Amino acid sequence: MCGIVGGVAERSITDILIEGLKRLEYRGYDSAGVALVNNQQILRERRVGKVANLAEAVSEHHLTGSLGIAHTRWATHGKPTENNAHPHVSGNVAVVHNGIIE
Repeated sequence: MCGIVGGVAERSITDILIEGLKRLEYRGYDSAGVALVNNQQILRERRVGKVANLAEAVSEHHLTGSLGIAHTRWATHGKPTENNAHPHVSGNVAVVHNGIIE
């Protein structure tokens, strides 16, 4: 099971994405992440554990953006690690999903 939140606005949506993940915590998860677009670059943070861990890292690194996606993951394939947490980024594409991509 996972939770996915996305948004676009004329202002920073960082707080909106984090709040969205907090509202999905009851579903269960083992890691969380967020990707934001800022100045045509994708900024990403991922953390194992609670959304609060992610929120702290996002705040510490001053991530902001007006377009973004966020995700909570419950590992069904692969271990709960930062590397396996979503979003996955390649070049100028960030992806979150519920399932296995092979």
